[in-house]
Amino acid sequence: MRRPSGDTARTGSTSVRASDRADEKHLQDFVKARRGVEGFVEPRTAVSDVTLLLVAHDGEWTRRRVPSVQWAHQFCNKHQVPSYDAAVVGVPQRMHEYNRRKKTGDL
Repeated sequence: MRRPSGDTARTGSTSVRASDRADEKHLQDFVKARRGVEGFVEPRTAVSDVTLLLVAHDGEWTRRRVPSVQWAHQFCNKHQVPSYDAAVVGVPQRMHEYNRRKKTGDL
């Protein structure tokens, strides 16, 4: 990733923390430790930089900032993870179901 840890990027009138190597390592670890992972690339917003949402087969998920949309798709390709534009396809229902199970203590 490009910026050192702690750097911020301007997004409109808001500053947000930029992605860093720790974010990349977290995403790599998630992919390696789980099966059936899919990637959902989330566009930059007024309060967040571009993010990559990874969702495993059981709905467990993680989200981290990434340098760009292109970087996110390349990361997924490199790790043989299908990737989608979240603004087009949304996020999978299994993620919502996972959140519900976690909230009710059914995990």
